[in-house]
Amino acid sequence: MMQESLFKTKKRRGYIRIPRDVPLIVCNGGGVNSYAHVIALKRKGIIPDVITFADLEAEKPETYAALAILDDWLESVGFPRTTVCKKVTLPETPYDTLEGNCVSNETLPSLAFGMKSCSIKWKQGPQDHYIMGCKAPHNKIDPHPLWLECQERGIKPIKLIGYDSGRADIRRSKNLKSQDANFRYRYPLQQLGWDRGDCVKAIVEEGLPVPIKSACYFCPASKQWEMFWLAAKHPDLFMRALNMEYVALTGHHSRYDEIEFGASWEDMVRNADSFPSTNTTVGLGRKVAWNQWARVNGITDRGGNFIGNRKELLERATALNEEADNALDSRTC
Repeated sequence: MMQESLFKTKKRRGYIRIPRDVPLIVCNGGGVNSYAHVIALKRKGIIPDVITFADLEAEKPETYAALAILDDWLESVGFPRTTVCKKVTLPETPYDTLEGNCVSNETLPSLAFGMKSCSIKWKQGPQDHYIMGCKAPHNKIDPHPLWLECQERGIKPIKLIGYDSGRADIRRSKNLKSQDANFRYRYPLQQLGWDRGDCVKAIVEEGLPVPIKSACYFCPASKQWEMFWLAAKHPDLFMRALNMEYVALTGHHSRYDEIEFGASWEDMVRNADSFPSTNTTVGLGRKVAWNQWARVNGITDRGGNFIGNRKELLERATALNEEADNALDSRTC
């Protein structure tokens, strides 16, 4: 729905105007900010043309359930429902998800090595393909009509991104670009001055469930409370994360052998209460091996079997979560 849209705020840069008749694309990440993002648009009378969500098939079940509720709300207020975008791999590729990629290639998500390529490859890419099209035979997608219209008119569509004005997102977004070769970018929550508390308040006022943090269940940036929570709520997913790490750290790419540390990585996980100090990645948590952490915290036994008390694990997760401001974490994927 192309229309004149205004974000009139008292932000230090003054009033922000979204030009008339420019297609608007909302990038839905599935978390608190994404929900608040579309609520803010609705309150300003701004109807986006497209809402996209990149599905890595790795979100927690709670995220998928909440997204279904959000979609019904979007439709009820006259917004487009969310378009799910997914990376398509070559037919001969033995995997079609990030988890499958890591397990098949005996590696970890790039964030475990201090990089962000998994986000670009598995999230940004599929959403861009949905808008701009893709010519690859195995992933052929025709350009979206709004993209063709923009090309014809010589303009760039605007992507609306849900960074808020809290300290964590201000830190993450201080070097954000206003445009690139294909899109212009606007950050409505920051223009409105909404922080995480404002976002949660808006979600509650709309009668929507406040979603959990959107992230892969094996995200290398997971905090300890999130690891306890995952083990308590979804032990099957927790064990799949441990398996991913095990395969990577004992496979043909492993940097750890008996020559370097006097024991194999598997032996260290099984027998040591602490890991060796090293500048290289030691596990899924980069400086934390999830397998070793799980053993030390009584979640798995020496053989790697799940033995945790799920009620106690959830209590530990809750206690740790209450001790810190979860909005100030360092997650970037």
